Amino acid sequence: MTPIVEALPDVAAPRLDLALKRQVAAHWEAEPCGTRGIAAADRRAFFRALDREREAQEPFIREFAAFDRARGRRVLEIGVGAGSDYVKWLRGGARAIGVDLTAKATALTREHCVLEGVVPALSRTDCEALPFLGDAFDVAYSYGVIHHSPDTRKAVAEIHRVLKPGGVARVMVYHAPSITGVVLWIVHCLLKLRPWRSLRWAVANHLESPGTKVYTVHEARALFGAFSSVRVRTVLGTGDLLLMRRSKKYESVLARLAWRLYPRWAIRLAGDRFGLGMLIEAVK
Repeated sequence: MTPIVEALPDVAAPRLDLALKRQVAAHWEAEPCGTRGIAAADRRAFFRALDREREAQEPFIREFAAFDRARGRRVLEIGVGAGSDYVKWLRGGARAIGVDLTAKATALTREHCVLEGVVPALSRTDCEALPFLGDAFDVAYSYGVIHHSPDTRKAVAEIHRVLKPGGVARVMVYHAPSITGVVLWIVHCLLKLRPWRSLRWAVANHLESPGTKVYTVHEARALFGAFSSVRVRTVLGTGDLLLMRRSKKYESVLARLAWRLYPRWAIRLAGDRFGLGMLIEAVK
């Protein structure tokens, strides 16, 4: 992977966007979000394990998304992953369409829906160019997705365009400063004797897909500035608490020890102020 120089919010050079988008797509094709390390032989058990883990690690999603208040409403989910949230929209009676940049995610979500007895409407689609008419949806939902897109500002503009007047966007993007960002900076900048590198650089080059962006609360409000009202809150994520399964690059003895000794109790005690997750509710 070519290092990302500095992933400042929404300043990617246009000529690099296509190459970066291919890298982002390849990353998520190889490992859809949340699927790392979960046994896949028994497919029903696989999806139910995904759902249980998501509920346990990020219980605030249910309240934030408001799945149970969407009956009869037109919902667009951007970035379906393995379908854990998308299935909930359908179970709640929403008329939900799900889109994702990758073929793997749409295939997994379709399989998930079939096993749960709900009928999906899915499309492999770029969030920067949504194939829908304007004013089409009551709710646009995207959890931890659009900060991976090279032009996040364009993705937000598309969300605004396809929402009906009065429609609501519920979007999670990554927050700065966060515990996750500080840990990445310590590991990949300070301990490697390059302390001049920024927290944004550490995230862009070492958190999930290449070019991942983080936003301050002020930057997030500006990003959603076209909306009539914007509410923002931050929450601790799995990265802040080191609850996720380790990737291959963190399989060393030192990494295993860090996972075991990590002071999760202290992070929880400090609260959500420096959480990686930033939950945005914006009304058009």
